Amino acid sequence: MVLWRAGERRALALSFAYFALLLASYYLIRPVRDAMAAASGPETIKYLSSLVFFVMLLIVPLFGVLVSRVPRRRLLPLSHAFFVLNLLLFGAWFKLLPDSLLAGRVFYLWTTAFNLFVVSVFWSMMAELWGEEQGRRLFGVIAAGGSLGGLCGPLLARWLAASMGVAAVLVCAAILLSLTVVVMVALERDAARWGTRDGQLTIDEPLGGEILAGLTHLASTPFLLGIAVLVMLGSIVGMFVYIELARSAGVLFHSGAERTAFFATRDLWVNGLSFLMQLLVVGTLARRFGVQRTLVGGAVVTTLTFATLALVPGVLVLLWVNSGLRVLEFGIGKPARDMLWTVVDRESKYKVKNVIDTVVYRGADVLGGWCHAALTAAGVSLGGIAAVAAGIGGVLIGGAYVTGRAYRRRGGQ
Repeated sequence: MVLWRAGERRALALSFAYFALLLASYYLIRPVRDAMAAASGPETIKYLSSLVFFVMLLIVPLFGVLVSRVPRRRLLPLSHAFFVLNLLLFGAWFKLLPDSLLAGRVFYLWTTAFNLFVVSVFWSMMAELWGEEQGRRLFGVIAAGGSLGGLCGPLLARWLAASMGVAAVLVCAAILLSLTVVVMVALERDAARWGTRDGQLTIDEPLGGEILAGLTHLASTPFLLGIAVLVMLGSIVGMFVYIELARSAGVLFHSGAERTAFFATRDLWVNGLSFLMQLLVVGTLARRFGVQRTLVGGAVVTTLTFATLALVPGVLVLLWVNSGLRVLEFGIGKPARDMLWTVVDRESKYKVKNVIDTVVYRGADVLGGWCHAALTAAGVSLGGIAAVAAGIGGVLIGGAYVTGRAYRRRGGQ
């Protein structure tokens, strides 16, 4: 079956290249962030996550102002340029003070903002350019572009970290992020010729609406609340595994370069498998079984994975669980959730999605971090923590079913 149709090939190729460059840049940054978190100690992650959450509360209104008043044609390139400058400044900081804990913790906070705002806005743009039926056919292919970039990023990170140091990793990330602007502009021009699903593009006009519309629309729309619940539950159980893996890495590896190489290797395998899932599996699942069943199936596998860790706790199993859950999330879960946004209005695509990917996502990280701390303080072992996560997975299955049903009622398949 041919995935793309007449008039879609060039825009699909540009979307693929855009996401590949964007995530190649991000996966150069991510191993550095994970290494900094491990160096700070796993006990600090819950505090960093709490700080990130409060920073998000301050930034969301600013984002609402920008989206409401600045046309997308200017907003996206300017935001990318801002983060490019940040990367160069961090590169200089790490070059001058390579062992600074303060630099590492600030970078951890910054990386979270980068991931949420730059990557989240990318998918808002995709949901605007492509319609619901196109999303089911093409979002897996576009997501595969990100995984291809995710393969290249860790390879570059391993080589640069070992041969030239962390500063060189960040400079390379800045260069790749700069290239995304070139591809983005080309995609906007191409899309302007063939239009959106509504027959027109509005990139030259501000989105308008209320600054806090993302919060009000989320609170008043059950379908959007359902998406938020899926993100929240997945983030909580993901934080459990993240803290445990950071704890293990801090014990096994003694230098920032070793930890960066370890996390880069993990990301390399995860993104390679995610690439295959996105390119060959998620689109087929969504077309054949529908988005609802795809979401429910992913939640079932997540629950079974944590149940396995509960029965067979250990560092090696933990690493496999962490990698497997990330493959499932990036290969199936996130592309399927992104398809949900094709059936909502334009304002929700940007404002509500950003609230979910910032306030809800980071709020769930905070909750997950402190819940993990409480379980650890109570003497709960790794197996017990995994059992709790499996219970949360059961709730996730129900949330996926209900949200998928609401998607179908809105015209999705």
